[in-house]
Amino acid sequence: MKDNYKIVSLYCFSPILEKKLFDLRDKFEKLGDKGLTGLIILAKEGINGTICGKETIVNIFYREIKFFLKNQDLNEKISFSNEKIFKKLKIKIKAEIVTMGIKDINPKKISGTYVDSEEWNNLLTDEKTIVIDTRNDYEVSLGSFDNAINPNLKNFREFPDWLDKNIKEVTNYNENINIALFCTGGIRCEKATSLLLEKGYQNTYHLKGGILKYLEEIPLNKNKYKGECYVFDERVSVDNNLKKGSYTICHACGMPLSVEDKKKLHYIEGVQCHLCIEKFTDADRARFAERQKQIEDKIEETNND
Repeated sequence: MKDNYKIVSLYCFSPILEKKLFDLRDKFEKLGDKGLTGLIILAKEGINGTICGKETIVNIFYREIKFFLKNQDLNEKISFSNEKIFKKLKIKIKAEIVTMGIKDINPKKISGTYVDSEEWNNLLTDEKTIVIDTRNDYEVSLGSFDNAINPNLKNFREFPDWLDKNIKEVTNYNENINIALFCTGGIRCEKATSLLLEKGYQNTYHLKGGILKYLEEIPLNKNKYKGECYVFDERVSVDNNLKKGSYTICHACGMPLSVEDKKKLHYIEGVQCHLCIEKFTDADRARFAERQKQIEDKIEETNND
């Protein structure tokens, strides 16, 4: 059946007592036994995750977390798929629901101004506004908004250091300039605005719900996002209709690959791509090749049953 699975990405910065973290984990794990899949991160600062399953079980989870957080905004983004996008449910308890590594940054107390999708389009054309993409560099390589600044991050932990080294230059030493930030689902850019405000940049905005909410709400004829959007599940990327995109994963290095990337000279499925040809030894590649052979043998065996 087409679009048989409901996908909900959500997050909420809201204090959770340590004991409650473990209670929530135990409760949600039981939903995994009933068919809920996904990745949920719990921390004292809140919850962050993406879940997938039949609509009934997804709605049960949603109602429970909504009740627990007393109907706070969960920044939910909804899409559908004709297959599961996770193999199972994983629940992790961490120090942060999105890792910045800076103590005392609390978006619940201080964060930038939410901008909805329609307002975001206006900001993109405002000459008094600079736009910063807070995602990792490999995510940005799949798509972004025109003229957005790419900090070339390997991970979000690098953002504070990038900010310290570059913010005065990119703002032309103007603390009153408008700074608009975005990411995949809204959580990284929201936390980034907290840091900017702490540093004195008061005119700070972030795209509510991130790219995923933007694609959900903005019709194609008004859509200013160019390319595909990387997602942290088995779809790898989604297109402007929030359907599975054209990218796949290199099973050696984990980087996203386009159709063109897989036509390049060094690409060997399951073994290597142009991004990791120098990263692994011959022994590594031999191991990857054996793994790929086992996968292909299993597929052939299944098809012959």
